[in-house]
Amino acid sequence: MRTCFLLKVRPEMLEEYKQRHASVWPEMLDALRETGWRNYSLFLRPDGLLVGYLEADDFEKCCAAMKKYPVNARWQAEMSGFFEALSGGGADDNISPLEEVFHLD
Repeated sequence: MRTCFLLKVRPEMLEEYKQRHASVWPEMLDALRETGWRNYSLFLRPDGLLVGYLEADDFEKCCAAMKKYPVNARWQAEMSGFFEALSGGGADDNISPLEEVFHLD
C-alpha cells in the first residue's frame, strides 16, 4: 500500500529540518525498517510544505508499532517544534494520509 501525507515545517526552521534529516539516527532508521516502512521519502517545498511518501503493508499498524520504540518518542520530541499546526503530540500523531485517486504503474 502506498501512503502520502502532508505536514508544514516552520519557514524559519527549514534549513535545520533538512540538516536533521541528512543524518537521521541509525536506530531511528532501524525502527522504521523493523516496523514495515519501505521506500520512505520526504519532499520539502521552499514555503515549508512537506510531502511524505512511503509504502507499507498496513500504515496504521506501522504507526502503532513505532510508538513502542523509545527512539521514536525521542525523535518526535525533538522534531515536534519544527512543525506548524500540530493538534497535540508529535508529527506522527498528526499524519493524515491522503486519498490516492490515480496511480500509473
